[in-house]
Amino acid sequence: MSSEVDKLAVELLGLPASARAELARKLIASLDEEEDGDVEALWVHEAQRRLSELREGKVKGEPAESAINALRALKV
Repeated sequence: MSSEVDKLAVELLGLPASARAELARKLIASLDEEEDGDVEALWVHEAQRRLSELREGKVKGEPAESAINALRALKV
């Protein structure tokens, strides 16, 4: 760690537990945002691909109720 990070860590570790927990949540959320920057675009692409497959008849859709009932029947 850099000395700047070490100094900041010492200061922040002096905060009450609730404040440290809130800070930890914010830091983790900020990391998730950086790593998942392209996720939304990838999901849009996947949804478009699946819609194309349905429209072209490559796959057959199933009503949600049927799919849910089939999954419930598995009792996993």
